[in-house]
Amino acid sequence: MRSGFVSIIGRPNVGKSSLINRIVGEKIAITSNKPSTTRNLVQGIYTTEGIQIVFVDTPGIHKPVHKLGNKLNAQAYYSANDVDVLMLVMDAKEPLGKGDAFVLDKIRSVDKPVILVLNKIDKLTNEEILKKIDEVKDLYTFAEIVPVSARENDNVDRLIEVVSKYLTDTVKYFPDEDVTSSPIEFRLCEIVREKVLELTEEEVPHSATCVLSDLTEDDKTINVYIDIVVDRDAIKKIIIGKNGSMLKEIGTKARSEMETMLGKQVYLELYVKTLKKWRDKEKYLNELGFNEF
Repeated sequence: MRSGFVSIIGRPNVGKSSLINRIVGEKIAITSNKPSTTRNLVQGIYTTEGIQIVFVDTPGIHKPVHKLGNKLNAQAYYSANDVDVLMLVMDAKEPLGKGDAFVLDKIRSVDKPVILVLNKIDKLTNEEILKKIDEVKDLYTFAEIVPVSARENDNVDRLIEVVSKYLTDTVKYFPDEDVTSSPIEFRLCEIVREKVLELTEEEVPHSATCVLSDLTEDDKTINVYIDIVVDRDAIKKIIIGKNGSMLKEIGTKARSEMETMLGKQVYLELYVKTLKKWRDKEKYLNELGFNEF
């Protein structure tokens, strides 16, 4: 048995969560087309007969504008220092920018093998892929460069083979059937937050987070109570919608996904609460689970 921990890092919206979902074969991290979707360390566990890789999906590294941003960056930096391999994901179809330079600068002091993953190659021709590799290969002393498409499952098996070469442990950390270490309470809240991301305009998602207030279940039914926390009353009104229409749609979509995941009938109750400027207040950030690393 060979095993180890791999941190998936990169700037926001490069497809880190989509990649970890593809690798483990199940949706364990929420995704959206809006940047900074991931806000917590999410572990995805890939296990075969002789290999176990624990992939750690991290928040996108970015220049923060709130205390929340500082905490998200801290999570990503913490992860980078506590794993065997770093997997730096870039969007192959996007030109190199300040965000990529910012991430590279942050990992230069980390003494770990760094595998560069060029994601979203389904948008490029073979010639464009080769050109992109040539463009990035001298930015850093990468251990390997692997082009992939998480969406189309292109070259992902090759990526796993490459990562496996750098595993140094011989311990099986999780049972074969586990695909994530995230507790069910966290996953339920993330499902609701994903629906907020999907259904609302760009100004709304970044000011919202979700917190489980209660969870009860019996053999057939699970009762889930989740607070959607926002920082302004105007955002609260948007999420509730006219006559509660938006909140109802968020709940309907979230409940359907929860029932598929749990294999049970779900009763879901959502409440929207305003905590003014929660992203900049240490007390609220700690209460909502964004602890400093």
